[in-house]
Amino acid sequence: MTINSRLSLVRDGAIAIITLQRPEKLNALDAGMVAGLESLAIEIDANSEIRVCIITGTGEKSFCAGGDIDAWSQHSPHEFGMMWVKQGHRAFDALARMRQPLIAALNGHALGGGLELAATADFRIAEAHIRIGLPETGIGIIPGWSGTQRAVRKFGAQSIRRMSLAGEIFDATECLNHGLVDQVVPKGKALENARDMAGRIIARGAFATSAAKMLINAAEDENAEAAIEAMGGIAAASHDQLKAKVAEFLNRKRK
Repeated sequence: MTINSRLSLVRDGAIAIITLQRPEKLNALDAGMVAGLESLAIEIDANSEIRVCIITGTGEKSFCAGGDIDAWSQHSPHEFGMMWVKQGHRAFDALARMRQPLIAALNGHALGGGLELAATADFRIAEAHIRIGLPETGIGIIPGWSGTQRAVRKFGAQSIRRMSLAGEIFDATECLNHGLVDQVVPKGKALENARDMAGRIIARGAFATSAAKMLINAAEDENAEAAIEAMGGIAAASHDQLKAKVAEFLNRKRK
């Protein structure tokens, strides 16, 4: 299913695959793509038949080159912060907080917002030719889609300092050594290996996998309040007293 000409969702059994489809712009994100990612994350999260989600890009050069400069550079400072930055946070938060494990198949470079997008995933599988970095300060702006927050929690502050403050760009081997990616595979093999990982996840208990992801997210301070209350709600709703108490309430209401 094509969401727009720059973003698609394909179902393969219990696997959902989101693809960025803007190779001529190195899969840079415009406002429509960001909004589309948020909508897709909400849709996938609500679908109990989907067990795993994969996100990847089109082409060999770039997974995602971040936010399209043409899309944000004309904003006033107020519009930039209150619209562009907040919209990106809504979309990336929705992706990170899906109950399904998310795998980023890095078919190419992940720079700026592209790394922030990859950081929403539970796993990152990188092709051997990729580069990762946070170049924003080089053009006078900061990482705005949780590059100084979620990425620090995921990868550690020092790696983010080296990329954001000193402008270092890491190759795939360095990314593996720094824990920025979980696997390095040959060029053209990221999606195949992501599918293999998805199959291993699907073979495990559905509820246990979702619950474990929510609790791990909470430990990383990723929507901890909702995770705790969701797990508590599940426990309460599973108790034998629930049906009896609901029936008692409804009987009183009818009288």
